[in-house]
Amino acid sequence: MAGVLDEIELAEEVGLDFFGIGEHHRPEFLDSAPAMIPAAAAARTSRIGLTSAVTVLSADDPVRVFQNFATLDLISRGRAEIVAGRGSSVEAFPLFGLPMTDYDDLFAEKLDLLLLLSGTANPTWKGRFRPALTGQGVFPRPHQERMPIWAGVGGRRSPLPVPVRSACR
Repeated sequence: MAGVLDEIELAEEVGLDFFGIGEHHRPEFLDSAPAMIPAAAAARTSRIGLTSAVTVLSADDPVRVFQNFATLDLISRGRAEIVAGRGSSVEAFPLFGLPMTDYDDLFAEKLDLLLLLSGTANPTWKGRFRPALTGQGVFPRPHQERMPIWAGVGGRRSPLPVPVRSACR
């Protein structure tokens, strides 16, 4: 972990604009909590943007993802972004009890909610995969007026034999 944080500091020193941390749930990786490493790096850097690359949104709760990255954005004074993806490495699905048959639908629904959270602190929302929101406050809010959220896609085939549909509008 110390080496990863040293790499982020070096990336800033040589003038890179962003450093992204992926999300994996395997023994050879340290990045199962993708907002934690950039938060530690935020305390050691002052300019470099910090992002996930990607956060496996399909296997997480969009409210918690938003809260974690809003906290990172506050710690970093506005340097956080979210790159949300479906997860081409699918070990998170069985780990969190999610059926692969819902692979595309999970991502589409959760990305819609994440984008809504970016624009409103008290959302009203209903979906299939998590409890409805009826105006509850989602805090903290990020330092930036609107924290950037990107949909991350890779070149690998979907783990299911179905066409991938776009979740962004």
